[in-house]
Amino acid sequence: MKLPNATHEAHRWRITGIAPDFKLLDTWKLPVEGTRSDFDTFLDTMAVLDLARTGPRAVRALFSLRARLGQWFGWNDGGWGEGTIKLAIPGCTETTLSARLPKDLQNTVSAPDNSAVKFRPLYRTDDEWAAELSNRIVHVIKHLVWIDEGRGHYRGQMGIYVKTRGWFGPLYLALIQPFRHAIVYPAGIRQIKRAWETRPA
Repeated sequence: MKLPNATHEAHRWRITGIAPDFKLLDTWKLPVEGTRSDFDTFLDTMAVLDLARTGPRAVRALFSLRARLGQWFGWNDGGWGEGTIKLAIPGCTETTLSARLPKDLQNTVSAPDNSAVKFRPLYRTDDEWAAELSNRIVHVIKHLVWIDEGRGHYRGQMGIYVKTRGWFGPLYLALIQPFRHAIVYPAGIRQIKRAWETRPA
């Protein structure tokens, strides 16, 4: 379920100090509930989801179209491998937010073995995890958090932060917003729900 962004911003997350120049684009309540110790399981569940390959046909078609457009227009969607051009964060000199991490958050996550993975983990704490994606249109942060609702009950939530590049970035976000909100995110949330409910005991 989509939430008001103020719901996410009401918490004092570490990401706000690391990326104050990024805009919170969307906030989503995820169908994931558990105890404090289930945060690792939540992250493991999210890590194996791949809508581009296993989502509904309409979602797979949208991802396929996006991949083709990226190839045609050179949007540099190829992950973080050695052969990938490293773009500076819009308006900055850093190419990655890992350069901004305070000492206590450095080396709290491992880089994925597959350099083609588009989101690269930045850090994790006891109740939040962040990863970044960079291409010629946007620099994006995926922020997963474990919300304490009291009495030992926690739930998952996701925030998406973004900085756009050039004149086309804002236009691109406006163009894809209806598809994100009506098709991609609802399908993703249904897949998250199934994965959480069928996770190994």
